[in-house]
Amino acid sequence: MMEAIFVLFGEGRSLDPLQMGLRSIVVFVIALVLIRVSGRRSFGQRSPFDSVVVILLGATLSRAIVGASPFIATVVASFAIVACHRMLAWACMRSRRFERLVGGAEREVFSNGQFNANEMHAALVTRTDVEESVRQKTGSRSMDDVAAAILERNGEVSVIHKRA
Repeated sequence: MMEAIFVLFGEGRSLDPLQMGLRSIVVFVIALVLIRVSGRRSFGQRSPFDSVVVILLGATLSRAIVGASPFIATVVASFAIVACHRMLAWACMRSRRFERLVGGAEREVFSNGQFNANEMHAALVTRTDVEESVRQKTGSRSMDDVAAAILERNGEVSVIHKRA
């Protein structure tokens, strides 16, 4: 049995195309399970906190496909990443302070007809960045109809229109 598994999946870095293909299928199924365990949050909100999981899973699971690391060890490491994400998400749900520490805070970068230099500096965004987002969201070059622009935790800029 073990010999058949070795022939099918190979070992180390000397994998033939069939072995790498089979590993890819198995890792694909494992990745789907990990995504389900991790929850929709990891792949829906795209906050920096959630993006870390996506990057680490991709990097870790790719090593299992190409044989750069032991297969079982990479799968265990991937489950550990997902478990850590779930625990941090749970803690964020229970503590607003912890949520702000892990996920950051939104920043009002424009309001009442003025750019907020302090918030923009803290977020490392420029006036041009905000104006670009406003153009994309409103289809207008003018900031006249904008009551506020808020840099959200996921990096998107929300535009609040002035009431007519």
